[in-house]
Amino acid sequence: MNTTKNANKMTVLVTGAAGGLGKAFAVECASRGWDLFLNDCQRVPLETLAAALRRAYGVQVVTHACDLTDAAEREGLFEHARAEGWCFSMLINVAGVDFEGLFFDQSAKQIQTIVRLNVEGTLAMTHAILDHRKSDETLRIINVASLAAFYPMPVKATYAASKRFLLDFSLALCEEVRSLDATITVLCPAGMPTNIENVQAIEAQGLVGQLTTRDVGRVADQTLNAALAGKGLVIPGAINRVVRSLGGLVPAPWVAGLIHQRWSSVRQKRGLDGAKA
Repeated sequence: MNTTKNANKMTVLVTGAAGGLGKAFAVECASRGWDLFLNDCQRVPLETLAAALRRAYGVQVVTHACDLTDAAEREGLFEHARAEGWCFSMLINVAGVDFEGLFFDQSAKQIQTIVRLNVEGTLAMTHAILDHRKSDETLRIINVASLAAFYPMPVKATYAASKRFLLDFSLALCEEVRSLDATITVLCPAGMPTNIENVQAIEAQGLVGQLTTRDVGRVADQTLNAALAGKGLVIPGAINRVVRSLGGLVPAPWVAGLIHQRWSSVRQKRGLDGAKA
């Protein structure tokens, strides 16, 4: 372990910690000697991760499984934190969800869940953390958006729009919280092999998917370093930054059309709604 990483002991709240990216953030934080308060809706994998981190790194790890779309359960999370005497120097909002598919093929429940978790849950956690921060430390907040936040994306219309909201919200809030000794960093990654579905989607995109995909461990490390440096935006990978810059030169309706063509091809390769996509 790089001892320079351990210069300042931090206490970190990570949401969505049982997923691929959330787990990578938890491991990277623990490797730096930081104590962790881990949240996810999946209790068993969350507790398994916590036990492994305690053994491997000797850090304090507390877990609290709950549904962040539920206001009462979010309050219960912070009540647990208070009862355990936790105050935080960093919040990493990873929890999020997507149900890929055409908008009118998705259920009302799926659409509602995307908005309530990706937007409502993240905003509520960000707002509440100010009352649970360490008073003598700079508060660092990381919100996980997506490279999709920069584009109108057919087949991921609600998901991309929710991530666009988080991008704009985070960049705006970054300016507001300077006087509160706090920073906001928004992460906008492209594809990451965090689960079987993501791996299949990346493989179906061929060379483009391979070039834009980043290792989750490297993304977590890079993002934490950026947050500690007070940077507002992280787009991992030089190719992804080029794609972002070039995409900004093309009118949005053209971008939507090009993305629709690309996703139609990808979904046909994966056998998903080939006739309709």
